[in-house]
Amino acid sequence: MYKNLLIILLFASTLFAQSLVSTLPTKGICAHRGASNTHPENTLSAFKEAIRLGAHMIEFDVRMTSDNKLVIMHDESVDRTTNGKGKVINLTLNEIKKLDAGSWKSDIFKEEKVPTLEETLNIMPNNIWLNIHLKGDKELGIAVAKVVETFNKVEQSVIACGFDAAEGVKKVNPNIRICNMERQNNRSNYVANTISGNFSFIQLLKNRDDSNLKSDVEKLSKNNIIINYYYSDNLKEIKELFDIGINFILTNNVGEILKNIEELDLTSVNHN
Repeated sequence: MYKNLLIILLFASTLFAQSLVSTLPTKGICAHRGASNTHPENTLSAFKEAIRLGAHMIEFDVRMTSDNKLVIMHDESVDRTTNGKGKVINLTLNEIKKLDAGSWKSDIFKEEKVPTLEETLNIMPNNIWLNIHLKGDKELGIAVAKVVETFNKVEQSVIACGFDAAEGVKKVNPNIRICNMERQNNRSNYVANTISGNFSFIQLLKNRDDSNLKSDVEKLSKNNIIINYYYSDNLKEIKELFDIGINFILTNNVGEILKNIEELDLTSVNHN
C-alpha cells in the first residue's frame, strides 16, 4: 500500500514539474537586475515592478556575506548601490540589512533594503524564468542550490555561473539548469564549449564576433541550448535579435520595451 502511494506521489510530482516547464516562456524579455532603469537595481521594488510589467525572465546577482547568508548584490562592495562601505564578503547580513539601498536611485526609494535570496524567491511567480547569477565559487553554488530547492524553484531557475559554482549546484541537484558563464577569448570557443559541456543555457555578449552571430545561434539552437543575450535597450535591435533566434534578451528598460510586445511577437505573461 505504502509502495503504491509512493509511486503515485512520484508520478504526480513529475507531472507537476512537466506542466510547470510547459508554462514557462520560450522567448522574451529579461529584466536585468529587475526594472533597473526606473527602480534601484537588485531590490524587491525593482523585481516587483518587473513582474508587474510582464517580464518573461528576471536576472539578479547573488553574493555570500561574512556569516554565510545569501544577499542580492551585483558589485563586490556595497559602495555604489547603498549608503554603506565595504565588501559584501566582509559584512554580516545584519550589517547589510541596516543599509539604504534605494536613495542612490531616488528619494522615493529611501530605506529600500538589500534583499536576501529567500526574500527574492518568495515574491517570484511560478511562470517566469529566474536568471540567478552567482558571484562566487563552489560554496556559493551549493548554498544557492539548497535555497532554490527549498523554495520549489528548481524548474524555473537558471543558475548563471562558472565551472566551480556549477559543480556545487549540480552536487545538490543535477536537475538545476546551468547557464555557462565561463567565457572564452572568442565566441566560437564559448559556443563550442557550451555545446560540448551539455549546458542548458548560454549568455552571448553584445559586440563579440557579431558577424558570426546568426551561425552561432543556429548551432546552439540545433543543440537545444536556450540563448540569452546581454544586452539591448534598443527596440529595433531587440526585434532583429529575436528574428535570428535569440530566446531571451536582457534589458534595463523593460517597461519601454514591453510596450511593444505585439510588435516583438511575444506572449504576455499573466501572473493572476
